[in-house]
Amino acid sequence: MRTRRSLSALVGAATLVLGMSAAAAAAPGSAGGSAAADKPCGYYATSKDSFYNHCTGDGSNVVIKVDAVWGLDYDQCVAPGTTWLDSRDRVRNAWYTGRTC
Repeated sequence: MRTRRSLSALVGAATLVLGMSAAAAAAPGSAGGSAAADKPCGYYATSKDSFYNHCTGDGSNVVIKVDAVWGLDYDQCVAPGTTWLDSRDRVRNAWYTGRTC
């Protein structure tokens, strides 16, 4: 009887783990090359370009400060979604200033 319960518990645990793994792999926005993982909120850069991804649920536009490598830093108004800032060798970083536009 003890062996039968242990086997049932083991099969149940294995099914739970495999089911959770399959659900995580299929879920949009999960790690593993999905669009959400490739485009995080805020500043991010690829090997060649710099971007700012404004993640919002209210549709607001916000002001970001762009850290320029060779010139003066500047403010830019960005809409929801991803905005291309410039090439990576011209933009070092960008961040939300706390203002809308």
